[in-house]
Amino acid sequence: MRLNKISPFDIVNVILMLLLIVVTIYPLYYMAIVSVSSGIAVQRGEVFLFPIEFSLKAYSIVFDDPAIIRSYMNTLLYTSLGVVVNLFMTMLCAYPLSKRYLYGRSLFAFFVVFTMFFDGGLIPRYTVIHSLGMVNTIWALLIPTAINVFNMILMRTFFEEIPDALYESATVDGAGEGTILWKIVLPLSLPVMATMFIFYAVAHWNSFFPAMIYLNDKDLYPLQILVRNIVIQGELSSQTTETGSAEGITMMAQNVKYAVVFVVILPILLIYPFVQKYFIQGAMLGAVKG
Repeated sequence: MRLNKISPFDIVNVILMLLLIVVTIYPLYYMAIVSVSSGIAVQRGEVFLFPIEFSLKAYSIVFDDPAIIRSYMNTLLYTSLGVVVNLFMTMLCAYPLSKRYLYGRSLFAFFVVFTMFFDGGLIPRYTVIHSLGMVNTIWALLIPTAINVFNMILMRTFFEEIPDALYESATVDGAGEGTILWKIVLPLSLPVMATMFIFYAVAHWNSFFPAMIYLNDKDLYPLQILVRNIVIQGELSSQTTETGSAEGITMMAQNVKYAVVFVVILPILLIYPFVQKYFIQGAMLGAVKG
């Protein structure tokens, strides 16, 4: 059997894909090798492909900082609880809007979609949250972002693809809407739920602006605010700076920055491979109608 000739188009495609892979992966790889290299080598710009004078001192500085550990735990709490709230509220909004017989369905959908394009602004939003007594509490970060309209539309479209025969047979057997939702719809919706999970988890994990606005207590700060302070302002807690000389901390500043950033993105990198299958399937099924 003769092999098909490789066309120039295929060659160009392979080259472009390889370049895209390098451009995507190298920044992560560079952060990793800088974070475990010598501070002197990093300052001299000698680190390019491999770590020089391998050292975990930057990670030691990071994990010796009690503020970073505390903010890391805060971020884990905000992300886990926030995803639960998001999935629950998005599901409760998407399920009724997927019912074609719902009275006023188009009007309700209009009001929900309207919020995608028009917003009251930061000051009115802060005033509402302050009047509800949620300032400087975890709820200020979770309640205002309980539903993402785009994600809700994606989930509603997925629910609409479920055959009506399943709903009809369940109704004939005496099942109510709650039973249908929990025992029929949810088990069939694992792909789109996994998609929503990764969307919401990444959003909460990377969020820092709401915390800057609504939180006053530094003990409640999420990790992203500390990352911002370290990367932009070069701040470390007093407890950390006392453990080493000022010269040593300055020498390791670049390493510490990359170590912090790498520690922040590592959980998402570890979780994504396990939900990638559901993520792709849910995004396709929820986005394609027919």
